[in-house]
Amino acid sequence: MLQPFDERNRDLIVNVNGKLVHRDEAGVSPFDSAVQGGDAVWEGLRLYDGRIFKLEEHLARLRASALALAFTEIPTDDDIIREIRRTLVANEMRNGVHIRLTLTRGVKYTSGMDPRLNRSGPTLIVLAEHKPPVYDRSGLRLVTSSLRRFDPDTLDPKIHHANLLQSILAKIEANAAGADDALMLDRHGFIAETNATNFFVVTGGVVMTPHTVSCPEGITRATVLELCAEEGIPSRVKDLSLEEAYRADESFCTGTMGELAAVVEIDGRRIGEGRVGRITARLSRLYGNLTASSGTPI
Repeated sequence: MLQPFDERNRDLIVNVNGKLVHRDEAGVSPFDSAVQGGDAVWEGLRLYDGRIFKLEEHLARLRASALALAFTEIPTDDDIIREIRRTLVANEMRNGVHIRLTLTRGVKYTSGMDPRLNRSGPTLIVLAEHKPPVYDRSGLRLVTSSLRRFDPDTLDPKIHHANLLQSILAKIEANAAGADDALMLDRHGFIAETNATNFFVVTGGVVMTPHTVSCPEGITRATVLELCAEEGIPSRVKDLSLEEAYRADESFCTGTMGELAAVVEIDGRRIGEGRVGRITARLSRLYGNLTASSGTPI
């Protein structure tokens, strides 16, 4: 699965610390913390008909991640929303847009990892692209990665940080295996998530997803669990083994960039009937109804 290039994105206007420039002219200092050490946090947002879905939750997670990394300066929500709005207006965007927010610790006065070298405040980057949900709606094929997700005592996944090498290495394995994405386990052998999304299975009508010990607190994940509660669909958060995934009736992934996407194969094993399952389809419809009727006007 390789995302295609959308011709509408050829002349994007991007926002780097409030400066709106053509994508080919944007610049980040070689002394910026993101360049020096991946020292940054990020969020992915989606724009639906002029509204950003779960904007408050995303900004709260961005702030929580920056606080966990001891950023001494964090823009206010109003400041960030203003820059998002300026970027969308500059690109005449209203629907079918994915927004990548990146907040770095900022520019250092000399190279080095010590945060005390940062004296100029954070760098905020707003990248908005025309981008529909990226996954094939007919279903994904996963393979299990050899890499294990970190536990909180190594690098807490609740920090939504920009150091994505672990995910990139897992994605390389999936590409080499001819799969769409990689399924990743924790250090105890339980499923954590994929290289890019939270993971669910459905067995006997019960929707199940792993604990957030070794995976991020996904906002789409939380929304799905809320929908289950509202609609009377049984759900559980529990440790999930590969065996439980192999024998599941259905499986799906969740994330802002791809919304809900069915999983039809894991490690060469067909999941359920090998197509989008009944509960997966129902939750996808409910999620679509929610994104079409709620969100923060921007």
